[in-house]
Amino acid sequence: MTAAKARGVTLRARAETVLAQHWWRPAPTLLVQALRPLSWLYRALAGWRRLRSRPRPLQVPVIVVGNLIAGGAGKTPTVIALVQALAGAGRRPGVISRGYGRAGHRVHAVAAGDTAAAVGDEPLLIRRRTGVPVWVGRDRVAAALGLCAAQPEVDVLVSDDGLQHHRLARDAELVVFDERGAGNGLLLPAGPLREPLPRRLSPRTRVVYTGGAASTALPGVLALRHIGTAWPLGGWLSGDSRSALPLDSLRGRPCLAVAGLAAPEKFFAMLRAAGLTITPRPLPDHHAYGTLPWPAGTADVITTEKDAVKIDPARTGATQVWVVPLDLVLPAALVGELIQLLPAPTPP
Repeated sequence: MTAAKARGVTLRARAETVLAQHWWRPAPTLLVQALRPLSWLYRALAGWRRLRSRPRPLQVPVIVVGNLIAGGAGKTPTVIALVQALAGAGRRPGVISRGYGRAGHRVHAVAAGDTAAAVGDEPLLIRRRTGVPVWVGRDRVAAALGLCAAQPEVDVLVSDDGLQHHRLARDAELVVFDERGAGNGLLLPAGPLREPLPRRLSPRTRVVYTGGAASTALPGVLALRHIGTAWPLGGWLSGDSRSALPLDSLRGRPCLAVAGLAAPEKFFAMLRAAGLTITPRPLPDHHAYGTLPWPAGTADVITTEKDAVKIDPARTGATQVWVVPLDLVLPAALVGELIQLLPAPTPP
């Protein structure tokens, strides 16, 4: 990623952070009121794009996992959990993604040795956690066609985001909400919604709540999220499970907690709930880690997997960086319903 591109991503993330401080308040602020006309324009343009889009059917079924809100609802952990559940049910999944923040927009197969700058932090994390084929491209249809041509054994595609990418035909949709729900209920930029909250769900759509309780009026199921281990950065990058420690082994050690997420406070709250003593340092979503965001001499840093894929262990010096994976468990009944929405796989 060029320096100019990185600055653009950072500025956009910071603008979203400022707006988000207004999106989740119970009463509309002056800024929200001022932005309402832009929300009406956003809705009109989104509707126009949807009318012009002609879904492109693919040779394999597609499940789209995404947010109706702008970022931070738990989409990536949900994708990872769904891919693992599909594989456990005997399917052979692959993943397509835009690869937000990466250099370029062309279709690219994600390899284990790729950098987040080349493919995006979330696709690289999904590839590392699941081991399934992951392809990125601004055009999700082109990414899907490339993946299927290169990996003919894949019998179901999971789209990491893409609810609003209407050219991509889909057999099922999984919409993710966290404890914040739909915020003030307004569309971007006056609110967090990418599209209006539906009054009723399509037969092919399911909703999952990752925050422990239903946070909208839409019917859905609860997913269980938890953290329980801490990995030294080098061990996590190499996949050495022997290096992982129980998270409570860090209790009593003052740690700097660093998170470049759309909603970093959720990560910090989980660390505190686990009994850890932390000093939080929130960073913009998709932070590039051009420089390390902690002072030299910091003893212990705790961070997320999404951040860890961008940190070079050769640059951390004497600082011990701990990676804390977030695991999500989807209800078996939900996975079964999604599989029922798909056509049966073609025998090899």
